[in-house]
Formats: sequence, C-alpha cells, structure tokens
Amino acid sequence: MIEIGNAFWNETEQNGLAGIVADLRPDGRLITASGHEFVNFSCCSYLDLDSHPKIIDGAIEALKRFGVLDHCISRIRLQLPALLELEASLSSLFRARVISAISASAATAGILPILASGYLTGGVRPTMVFDKNCHFSMNLYKPVCGDESLVVTCPNNDVNFIEDLCKSHQRVAYVTDGTYSMGGHVPIKDLLALQQRYGLFLYLDDSHSLSIVGEHGEGYVRSEMDEVDPNTIIVATLNKAFGTSGAAIMFGPDGPEVGKILERFGGPLAWSQPMNTAAIGASLASAQIHRTPELAQRQRRLQENIELFDRLVVTEQAGNKFPIKLVTIDDSRVVQCGKTLYENGFYVSPVFFPIVARDSAGLRVMLRAGNTSEEIKRLCELIREFVS
Repeated sequence: MIEIGNAFWNETEQNGLAGIVADLRPDGRLITASGHEFVNFSCCSYLDLDSHPKIIDGAIEALKRFGVLDHCISRIRLQLPALLELEASLSSLFRARVISAISASAATAGILPILASGYLTGGVRPTMVFDKNCHFSMNLYKPVCGDESLVVTCPNNDVNFIEDLCKSHQRVAYVTDGTYSMGGHVPIKDLLALQQRYGLFLYLDDSHSLSIVGEHGEGYVRSEMDEVDPNTIIVATLNKAFGTSGAAIMFGPDGPEVGKILERFGGPLAWSQPMNTAAIGASLASAQIHRTPELAQRQRRLQENIELFDRLVVTEQAGNKFPIKLVTIDDSRVVQCGKTLYENGFYVSPVFFPIVARDSAGLRVMLRAGNTSEEIKRLCELIREFVS
C-alpha cells in the first residue's frame, strides 16, 4: 500500500497539490503568500458552518467563561459543566442519548473492542462483520476485535451475506459507514429489518451526513429510525458539516449505562482528552443554529449546488444528493488534471490508491452550500475540457 500510494503522493506534492498553505478570506476564497487565489472544492464543511460568526463567538465566549482551554483530566474524575450542557443539547437535537468524544476515531477505538467482547450483546461475543468499504478508522480495529471474537469482512452493502451470518451465528455485529466517504448510503431499512428479526447489532459511522440530512441535522441513519434501538450505536464527527470539533455518540435507551462503561473502559474515551472548552462552546453555538430555519436554508442551498453539478458532470454518484462526487480519470493523468484546476483557481483533490481501489483514480469534488453557481459552472467547464 505504501509503495504504490506514496508514488502518487510524491507526484501530488511535486505538482504543488499537497501541503498548500493559505489564508481564508471573508468571501470564502483562499489565498497563498504568493497571492494565488482559489476556491476549495475539497472541504468537508458542507454547510460552511466552520466559519460562521456565531460559532466563532461561541468558542471565544466559552474560553472566557471557563478560563481554561483543557483541564487535561479524564472526565471520569472531573469535567466542565459545559460538557454536560452540550451532551444534553445534542441529545435533544438528535433524539438519542448522546455522549461526546474528542473525535469519531477515538470513539471507534473505545467502542469496538468492548462490542467485540460481548459486553454490549448480553455476554455473547458477536461475530464482528466489517463492511469491505467501511472507513479506515474502523477497519483499523479488526485485529483488536479479533482478540475478542471472530472477525469477518463483508462485500459492500451485501444484506444477504449479513443475513446468512445471522442465521448461522448466535449474535452478529455489523460495522460500517452510514454514508460512505466516496458516496452512497448503507441500506438502512434492510439492516433494521435484520435487527428486528435476528437481533443484529449495528455500529454505524454517519459522519458524512450529519447536519446535511434531517430536520435537525441528525444525519441519514438517525433520520431513518423512529428511535435508536438498544442494539444500535451511531457515531458522527462534529468536524464536518456540523462545523466545529469533536464527535457525538448516539445510543438508545441504555445510553447512560453504556456511556458510563465507555468512560471507564473505552480506551481514548477514558483518557485525559475530552473535548476542549473552545470546541464545546463552538458546538453549543452550532446546536443552536441547527434549531433555526438557517439550517434548512443551508441544506437547501447545498442540494441546489449538488443538483447543478450533477447536471453538468456525469459521475457514478449523480442523483444521490450527497456532496462528494468522484470524477474518474486515469491514474497517469489525475494529478495533472488537479494541477490544471488549481492553476485556474480551483483546488480539487486527486484521489488514488489506497484512498480508492487500485486503478480507480479520480478527482474528489466536495460541494458546499457556500459555493456560487458561477464557481460550480466554471469548475465543471474545466473538468469537461480535461476529460473530453
């Protein structure tokens, strides 16, 4: 992986598409020290909330209120009242019991080994089924889970494969993304049916759809459920469309008890690294924005931009209402295409193995609510010129 991937990264760096240093201007464009201006089409802040004045002010006000950036002590022993205030706010917003973490990756590192141990499945160690396309942050813990239970890799979104395992194993836990980082959703309705029939445990990272889907930005997976089942855990970063920092872990009715176990035994969740004060204050402000009509307005603008791009450039992700689009380009040309776009004022990440499968390179276009129609049209014009 390193041998193949590093060759691409070296080419990317040599062509000035990695390690770029730039300041963000008030109009949303970026500018380098040499004066080169460009629009960033490789940003996960899909609703452009990360630069929202209320979120910036929320971070500053929290720092002033509590007078400390980070206590640097496990929350088991000591925590700021603002952390509990945030979790109560997110619990109300997402209609689930929510506890926070410093990142979604830290949440995964803390939860998956406990899940594999059988503690969350009635003392029965579940067969751990990892989707082939689930994010590296989850796949990374296959060996750790393998110390506790049987680990199996499942073809992407293969419901029949999962059901066959449910029929032949006492308990099964399925680990995957709710919305994949290269586009597409998990077949949540089918999985919920398996959950009702066999007690399938679902561990879903829905980081890429949080805020952009749902009346209150609860994300794709949560918006498809009436309530969070006791056999479901949903993890989502707050660093993307939510516009702040940290992560939310959504539980069902057993949330308080499970949360306590994770705080005591969940690896990074038990260490001295909770969300810092600025992140908490910013997240409280974002949660308030999520309760106003502004959320729907930004969601609608994002969808309009997605639809515009889909009309102008054909991708496999066209029509899925998701802001990431992969424009397939041959391995030998993808970096040069990215360089041409950058020279013309648009930064779009070239992606290659191991980010995507071998021989499946392309440009990963990431759309945002703040992109203007003129920017999108010009970007699409340049892309069409290059791939024609």
